[in-house]
Amino acid sequence: MKPRAWRDRLLQQEDLNFLLTNRIPRAAATRFMGWFSQIEHPWVCRASIALWRLFTELDLSEARETQFKSLHACFVRELKPGARPVDPDPALLASPCDAIVGACGPVAEGQVWQAKGFPYRVEELFGHADRALPYRDGCFVTLRLTSAMYHHLHAPHDGVIQHVTHLAGDTWNVNPIALKRVERLFCRNERAAIHLRLARGGHPIALVPVAAILVASLRLKFLDLLLHRRYPGPHELPCQVPVAKGQDLGWFQHGSTVIVFAPRGFTLCAGIEPGQGIRMGQPLMRLP
Repeated sequence: MKPRAWRDRLLQQEDLNFLLTNRIPRAAATRFMGWFSQIEHPWVCRASIALWRLFTELDLSEARETQFKSLHACFVRELKPGARPVDPDPALLASPCDAIVGACGPVAEGQVWQAKGFPYRVEELFGHADRALPYRDGCFVTLRLTSAMYHHLHAPHDGVIQHVTHLAGDTWNVNPIALKRVERLFCRNERAAIHLRLARGGHPIALVPVAAILVASLRLKFLDLLLHRRYPGPHELPCQVPVAKGQDLGWFQHGSTVIVFAPRGFTLCAGIEPGQGIRMGQPLMRLP
């Protein structure tokens, strides 16, 4: 059996996949990966990337750099200029990242679905009932980044970032298998809530990057800050940071999930549905 066919067959075994990714010591595995990925040695780096390619569709043809000092440098790679054109239409929110669309649609009185039969509350995800109020009857899109994808997070529209909340938590895997089995998973994991006020119409939107196993850290460029499980605080970070549509806001240290929330009146763009692939800069939602 070819290595890639063997890999695909292994990953299709849901019980084994869940066991391998969620029943190991998640915190210890995440700390180890954080240390290991930063080793700057050419043999370690090349061997790690080769192993990574056995289990993912890793494509480095769009990367700005062709040689990497460490596995971490490959994880957080930048792309060549122009690799992700951003839709300039001011009536549209652009996707903040490369992703596979997960659960999406209306928020029903503050309730959101991570998977069929597994709801959670927006206020629990945000950690604040008041900050969840604009989205109680709005809409949302779950964007899942796989480990091989481009890991940077970009501004979906012109506006001002006004507040960031850091919420410490666990490091469950956030793949579809886990989402069908672990209740309120997104509300349990390490995450941040980034609140943005749009320049057009003054509408609020929120981006919620959720960490996962091997990836419990988030670099926020606009605050020059690294959030992680041992981050000592402060956890409430008021700010007034102007951003332009498509601006690089930061990156995951590996791959995970970004959930986008918008208030009532916003609608999902055509083609935004579970399982659909999307790239940073492509249309995601339409403004009122």
